[in-house]
Amino acid sequence: MKDLIAYIAKALVDKPEEVVVTEIEGEQTSVIELKVAKEDLGKVIGKQGRTARAMRTILSAASTKINKRSVLEIIE
Repeated sequence: MKDLIAYIAKALVDKPEEVVVTEIEGEQTSVIELKVAKEDLGKVIGKQGRTARAMRTILSAASTKINKRSVLEIIE
């Protein structure tokens, strides 16, 4: 899941070398934290949060396939 989010985020931003993705795993749920450069934050969130919502939808679909729950948090 971590690699999936990193791949999508790096494709969206101007500074892909500053994309940092960390995964905190629990029993049933894993939290994926995405950190990007300050000037790229708008590109990852998108207009009215559409891009972030789309990333969460893709993550949810991929997580369902492996019977886990994943949550995406975008950190400033």
